Amino acid sequence: MSNQYYSIHQEETAALAVPQVKLLNLSWAQYSREWNSTLHTHQHAELFFVIGGQGIFQLQQQRYPVAKQDLVVINSGVPHAELSQAGSPMEYIVLGVDSLEVLAEATGYTLSHFDTGWKEIEGYLRLMLQEARSGKPGHQLVCQHLLEIIVLQLLRQGNLALTTTAADRKSSRECILVRRYIDDHFKENLTLDQLAELAHINKYYLVHTFRKEYNTSPISYQISRRIQESRLLLTNTDYTLSQISQILGFSSLSYFSQSFRRLEGISPMEYRKKHPHVTRGSEPTDAAVGAAGGK
Repeated sequence: MSNQYYSIHQEETAALAVPQVKLLNLSWAQYSREWNSTLHTHQHAELFFVIGGQGIFQLQQQRYPVAKQDLVVINSGVPHAELSQAGSPMEYIVLGVDSLEVLAEATGYTLSHFDTGWKEIEGYLRLMLQEARSGKPGHQLVCQHLLEIIVLQLLRQGNLALTTTAADRKSSRECILVRRYIDDHFKENLTLDQLAELAHINKYYLVHTFRKEYNTSPISYQISRRIQESRLLLTNTDYTLSQISQILGFSSLSYFSQSFRRLEGISPMEYRKKHPHVTRGSEPTDAAVGAAGGK
């Protein structure tokens, strides 16, 4: 007699915590002569899995070729359209998902290719379609759980940064744009005037709407992103506090320390001492420090 037993420790799954996402819809499409996709947007994120053929995705004003085993993740409010190649009809399954977005550039979308794990993903997708078509009792729950499995598989790939958005409110397109821009440029010396110009709105209105959506101001959000990054540098490198402050764009070491203590409740050095288990040994490159000093 042979036997295998595995104990499942739930606390060990924290590193791959699945965002609390909600499946809104799913659909299957294949090219035909009636295909007539034009630029459009949605108030939720979409995950396009190309399961056959070839085509073109137009995202904003850019066009990208796609083929089987490609994934396109599009955040809410991002204009997009799908175009197929007549000689190799594109086929895809798309999931409409609430409370999810990809941390990409300010464009709000990302494209990736599956080198491994595609067979499993496609199997889950086809099972979702089968369940939705059957309409059997509980099919909604099965599809929701399959979505969570798919999201976990995407996180395992390591090349997608997925996060949640509040399910009980819809951010304005201006706030979404500004938030994504800050996520990609938080080390830079951003100003309200610059962010307001980016969103084409008045800076006072920007502060009001951003605070209403995210319960913080744009500049405070930028500082919180810097502090979030500083925690990684404190626990994974031997950078000095002064170097970390410079790399992250703080105007001075004292401002960095004050900001860290205000958000974390302890000083940066105390935080580093409380996390000695992470092996450190990296040294900052001249290019990294120099680039930060030039901002």
